[in-house]
Amino acid sequence: MNRPGDFQKFAKVFQQQLSRVQQTGGRRGRGGPPNSPRRTLGAAGALLALGGGAFFFNNALFNVDGGHRAIVYSRIGGVSSRIFTEGTHLLLPWFETPIVYDVRAKPRNVASLTGTKDLQMVSITCRVLSRPDVGQLPTIYRTLGLDYDERVLPSIVNEVLKAVVAQFNASQLITQREKVSRLIRENLVRRASRFNILLDDVSITYMTFSPEFTAAVESKQIAQQDAQRATFVVDRARQEKQGLVVRAQGDAKSAELIGEAIKKSKDYVELKRLDTAREIAQILARSPNRVVLDNEALLLNTVIDNRTKK
Repeated sequence: MNRPGDFQKFAKVFQQQLSRVQQTGGRRGRGGPPNSPRRTLGAAGALLALGGGAFFFNNALFNVDGGHRAIVYSRIGGVSSRIFTEGTHLLLPWFETPIVYDVRAKPRNVASLTGTKDLQMVSITCRVLSRPDVGQLPTIYRTLGLDYDERVLPSIVNEVLKAVVAQFNASQLITQREKVSRLIRENLVRRASRFNILLDDVSITYMTFSPEFTAAVESKQIAQQDAQRATFVVDRARQEKQGLVVRAQGDAKSAELIGEAIKKSKDYVELKRLDTAREIAQILARSPNRVVLDNEALLLNTVIDNRTKK
């Protein structure tokens, strides 16, 4: 694109050249033969023609930077259908005006407060990467102008978010987030294509629920944890009870077997007495005290066989 500084530089150079011509003509008038008016006017006309040509050529060029495309508006024919790519191009000054578009993908965050299927309020922020359809730049300029994204994206993103979120419950927005994102992307791409806008990416970057719903979810989680804890306590008590029953049954069976063994023979009683005597002897041997007691009282008399007593 042409800059105002270029014209100022040209005007300054042209003024300097004109001053030199005037100074040269003055010196010749004082020291040399007088110049004819025709010759002076010819020199001034040549300078004016040169300056006009340079000004015309300077304004007949415009640049298209990388990642941009341009169209031309003509005062005679209106918006041209030709798309100018990157580089330097020619146009007719004053009659034609270049209009440059940035065709690189630009990010935009759009926030929306909407309601779910179960009437819960949720705040969603959607991030989109958009760019214009290069082949439809003349149509975009005629219908939307240079700020096409400002005119279109906020409205269609809000509308699509509200329409999609209303199809799900609050809990489904979390558990089925991939499905929600896919529906939002498909609807946005379809709506944006009607305005000749291409969407390279659509994603949900932020989602939050109302404080009341958040508190209700936390209460529900706490209640579920308490219920699971109570279930665990009941199961543990039931297992302990079963263990006690099994232990009691074992003790009863053991006592029954011991009673039957004693009825049949006294060998079991004598064996228990000897085991008890061995344990008492071990305890007394480890004790630092000196004890003098009767063997019969301490069940340490292992010489006598109690089975012979009547």
